Amino acid sequence: MTAAVPVISLSLPAEQFAHDFGASFERFGFAMITDHGIEPALIDDAWTKAKQFFALPEEQKRAYHIAGGGGARGYTPFGTEIAKGAKEVDLKEFWHVGRDLPEGHPLAAQQPNNVWPAEIAGFRDTYEKLFAEFDRVGGRLLSGIARYLGLSPDFFDETVKDGNSVMRLLHYPPVDGPAKGIRAEAHEDINTITLLLGAEEAGLEILDKDGSWLPVSPPAGAMAVNVGDMLQRLTNNRLPSTTHRVRNPDAGRASIARYSMPFFLHFRSDYVIETLDDCIDAEHPNLYPTPITADEYLQERLREIGLKR
Repeated sequence: MTAAVPVISLSLPAEQFAHDFGASFERFGFAMITDHGIEPALIDDAWTKAKQFFALPEEQKRAYHIAGGGGARGYTPFGTEIAKGAKEVDLKEFWHVGRDLPEGHPLAAQQPNNVWPAEIAGFRDTYEKLFAEFDRVGGRLLSGIARYLGLSPDFFDETVKDGNSVMRLLHYPPVDGPAKGIRAEAHEDINTITLLLGAEEAGLEILDKDGSWLPVSPPAGAMAVNVGDMLQRLTNNRLPSTTHRVRNPDAGRASIARYSMPFFLHFRSDYVIETLDDCIDAEHPNLYPTPITADEYLQERLREIGLKR
C-alpha cells in the first residue's frame, strides 16, 4: 500500500490532536490540517489580490524589489531563488509579508517593516488579517507539537513571540515548452514550521523514506503543514524536515499558472536553538552540540539559496 500523509482535524480534543499531528510529523515531516478556522472569504480575497498583483507589468512589480534585502519583504522577481545544491533557478516569483515591529523594538534590526503595493486596493488590510490568522493557527499547531514532545503546551509561546515569520504569495507562471528547471526544486524549509494554504494546481510532492515521491494534495480549504530545519535541529532530527518540491505540470496543464500561500513560522530572531534534552539519549546522541540563534541560522541559509550574497 502506498504511504499517504494523513488528514487531521484541528477540532479534535487537544491530546488526540497532539498524538495524531506529532505522529504524522515524526513519520512524514508533513501533515494535512482541516478545521483550522481561517475564514474562506478572507482566503478567497487573498487569492484574488495575489493574482491582481502578479498580473501587473514587470516594471511595476520590480519597483517593490528591495535590493540587498534578501527577499525579506516586498517583491522577489522570477528566477531569483535557487534551492541549495540545485543547478537551475526555481520557476517562480513571490511577495513577502512579515511582522511589523514598533520603532525601538529590540528585534527591529533583524525584521524590517513591510512595503505595500499602491496599485491593489485593500492589499495591506487583507494580508495583515491573514498574517494574524496564520500566526494564531501556527500557535495552536505548536502547542500540539509541544504536547507530543512531552513539553508544556505553552512551551513554544515565548520562542515565537515577535518572531521573524514570513507569509509568501507565490506565483508559478505557465511553463512554456521544455524548461531547464522546475517550479520549485527539491528543498527543505529553513524555519520552524510551514503552513501552506492550498494550491489550485497539483505538483507538491514529498520525498519519502524509501526514495519515492508522494503527492500532497490537501482537501479544499485545508492546509499542508511541515517541519522546518529549525524544528528538526531543536528536536535532534526526531521531527524531520522533509525534502519536498513542486514539479512542473503535466502537458495538459502547462498553460495554467499555479498560486500558493505558505506561511513560514519562525522563532524569534534572538532565540537560541539548542537541542532539547528529551531528544538526546544513548541511541540518539546530540547531532547539534553547538547552539545557534535563529537569525544566525537564517542568514546562513539565505546565502545558500541565493537570496543574500
